[in-house]
Amino acid sequence: MTTLSSLPSARQLDRPPDLQVNGMTKQFGRLMALDNLSMHLKSGSFHALLGENGAGKSTLVKCIMGFYQPTAGELLLDGNPVQIGNPRDAHRYGIGMVYQHFTSVPAMTVAENLVLSRFGGAGIINWKAEIEALRAFMSTSPFQVPLETPIAQLAAGQKQKLEILKQIYLHSRILILDEPTSVLTPAEADEVLGLLRQQVSAGELSILMISHKFREVMAFADEITVLRKGKFAGSGAVSELTVADMAEMMMGEQKVPTPVQKTSLPNATPVLEARQLGANKDNGIAAFSGIDLTVHSGEIVGIAGISGNGQRELVEVLAGQREAAAGEVWVNGERYTATRAEMYRHQVCALPEEPLRNACVAHMSVAENMALRTFDRPPQAKGILLLLQAIRQMAVGLIGQFSVKTPSPETPVQNLSGGNVQRAVLARELSTEQIKLLIAANPCFGLDFAAVDFIHTQIINARNRGVAVLLVSEDLDELLKLSDRLIVISDGQFTYQSQTTTAEYAAIGHAMAGH
Repeated sequence: MTTLSSLPSARQLDRPPDLQVNGMTKQFGRLMALDNLSMHLKSGSFHALLGENGAGKSTLVKCIMGFYQPTAGELLLDGNPVQIGNPRDAHRYGIGMVYQHFTSVPAMTVAENLVLSRFGGAGIINWKAEIEALRAFMSTSPFQVPLETPIAQLAAGQKQKLEILKQIYLHSRILILDEPTSVLTPAEADEVLGLLRQQVSAGELSILMISHKFREVMAFADEITVLRKGKFAGSGAVSELTVADMAEMMMGEQKVPTPVQKTSLPNATPVLEARQLGANKDNGIAAFSGIDLTVHSGEIVGIAGISGNGQRELVEVLAGQREAAAGEVWVNGERYTATRAEMYRHQVCALPEEPLRNACVAHMSVAENMALRTFDRPPQAKGILLLLQAIRQMAVGLIGQFSVKTPSPETPVQNLSGGNVQRAVLARELSTEQIKLLIAANPCFGLDFAAVDFIHTQIINARNRGVAVLLVSEDLDELLKLSDRLIVISDGQFTYQSQTTTAEYAAIGHAMAGH
């Protein structure tokens, strides 16, 4: 095994090292996140890593960076096996990663953040010398970001450029980019990737980019590797592949919806209507715009899409967690702004992703969380008084009905497993027979098979009772199983719509990839 001391440092190399992943496997308990995966990032090349959500891309790069230790397999640099125990080792080998979320300190300046990224030991910083060195570095760098500006005052594009500059400043010769354009406008994305492409062509960098956007892959990458469910699914030179080839690798074999017991309901009526709806991301950039959507009673409409294409913001608008920037929402034929009173009057319920953050008060008990919708109404309240015994009795009934495994109704909900937290939220949202609209976002993410099957059954049962269901999920198999109608969202736009029974799998893949 080659050690850190036996290889030249990134500063000594006149070219980026050749990187090979051989037979890498990573298990988390019984979950096989990576299964005997191999990949080759050639020196001075731009390589794209493709795959659906959950395909294993993040696990792979975290193994390369030393965040995870692989269960099996090896990593080679210039043909020499190396052991990377942590990200500091990776940096000493010249490997750096630009994360999907910004890592700079907002209150500090660009210069301070750059020095902070390098400064590892105690001591006094000679700021005059540091600023002079930074100006010299910036004069030769591919990006220009003002050194004296606080991070909080930078636009999203400048912040992303700074994240890349940090790695170049640290002499990284292999850059791993995790969805680097997810917060950028198309023009900003082309500028950033174009300048990096110049560095690659000049032999200064090698790049491994996780991406879902075929347009960017076709424009900037030399080669691709595709993962599917933790396994190698294909590779090749971009110049020899079409978008259809890449989509087929990503999506795999043609699939058909898994049959479930659905009741045919006559006289379906529109329950949820979105008209030219639009909303912004937290940074002010449009998350989605011009959305027209109708969900009928007794219908499950599935929204498919790669994470970050506007679906989270869409759910937040419909659930009252984000203001719409344009358009309007109607429920049961009335204007709807998702206030608590309106949600109660129209019987709108939500099953959000990350329920401990979005749907629960973590330190409160299971019973208290189950009562969040009804605590101020009879029989759980009398005037301004809460009837704690009634709240507990209601919780005991729901715990039994929805098989929530908890030591007691008084147990803090944060002490439950993820599946049981989701069951508790589902129990609260579906406990009334009068529910008209259910909005569910990635309801089964990270749950075991038993929990997934239970939640799927509850969603189908609600649909069969006439409930209108909007199901937003990054699991295409889940959508094909449950949905009556499927819509793909990409870059904040609906790019494909079809009845699930007649949906074209390849077309879904193209639309999800923004092509």
